Amino acid sequence: MPHFNPLIARLSPPPVPSVLAWARAYDGARGPLIDLSQAVPGYPPHPDMLAWLAETAGSPAFTGYGAIEGEEVLRSAYAAHVSALYRAPVTTGNIHITSGCNQAFICTIMAIAGAGDMVLMTNPFYFNQETTLAMLGIDVELVPCDAGRGFLPDIGAIEAALKPGIRALALVTPNNPTGAVYPPELLRRIFDLCRANGTWLILDETYRDFLAEGSGAPHDLLTVEDWQDSLVCLYSFSKSFCIPGHRLGAVTAGPTLVEQIAKVMDNLQICAPRSAQAAVAKALPALDEWRAGNRAEIARRAEALKLVMSRLSGWKLQAIGAYFAYIRHPYPDIRSEFVAEKLAKLAGVACLPGDYFGEGQEGYLRFAFANADAPTILRLEERLSTFNLPGI
Repeated sequence: MPHFNPLIARLSPPPVPSVLAWARAYDGARGPLIDLSQAVPGYPPHPDMLAWLAETAGSPAFTGYGAIEGEEVLRSAYAAHVSALYRAPVTTGNIHITSGCNQAFICTIMAIAGAGDMVLMTNPFYFNQETTLAMLGIDVELVPCDAGRGFLPDIGAIEAALKPGIRALALVTPNNPTGAVYPPELLRRIFDLCRANGTWLILDETYRDFLAEGSGAPHDLLTVEDWQDSLVCLYSFSKSFCIPGHRLGAVTAGPTLVEQIAKVMDNLQICAPRSAQAAVAKALPALDEWRAGNRAEIARRAEALKLVMSRLSGWKLQAIGAYFAYIRHPYPDIRSEFVAEKLAKLAGVACLPGDYFGEGQEGYLRFAFANADAPTILRLEERLSTFNLPGI
């Protein structure tokens, strides 16, 4: 028998392909598949984005190796974008471009923690971050999020968990899987606790561009003196520009941490895709109005889902945010993996089970509602109201 790294071998297979396999088994009897599984933008990229991608992909200027930290033109454009959003002095030296936000997380965590160290996560958690820590041999302690409080982290639980030696606390806001948006004042309290304990706060803000219009800066942490010694912000260009296949993410951190991340990146990939970086550098300032329109469209989809859930008996909308909704299903004694499988195969509704996001999440399903337009979401009412598990 072949021998494998036990840290990898004991991980479950990637979850999204399993859900998509359930969806492929659906026979279409209830109408077209309603795909609420993976967080994929449910509309195409802007034509100018496609044109810039084609232009840069065809340029010999981007066929060689690039700077490990990212193309200067994108680092500069993104630093200006972050500075304007947070009203904070962020420079090119604070930015490292990666191949997607998952890579941003793995580069960051490898620079901060090693095997045997302890990192805090919330429960529920984003599964790719949890499996990243597991495969690196980094220990995890989970801090519960109360469903009754909209799945916001409990400040008392975080304070109790921040023991000496805790290397980092990883948060996702707007949250994946629940959609919960962490208020700025809560994030400030958490950050202050982390700083006092000598713990890094890793803040994954992949979905921040879909916060409600007029909500202002997601937090004020980048204005805090010496934030660079305790804070790392992660981001993805995939959702905002509808280019997940081009794999671009970013780290905002202090220059000393950027230097450490570059060591990791040099061994993982050397540099993020160069032509896509050049295209996004053009898009960042040019497509603001288009992105604002997409934010409004996602809000309409959220309202459609709220309307559907208000009309259903047994199903409960537990939390909803910028891209996701966390739904309590009406089968309390049955694991959500079984419920999600039957929903996909029998009702043509593909979603992720709460089981994938941590212990005690068996009663929940994650709906990535941004994938579907409002008329499609409204069709969920009939699908869910008439759905029954076999033998129940």
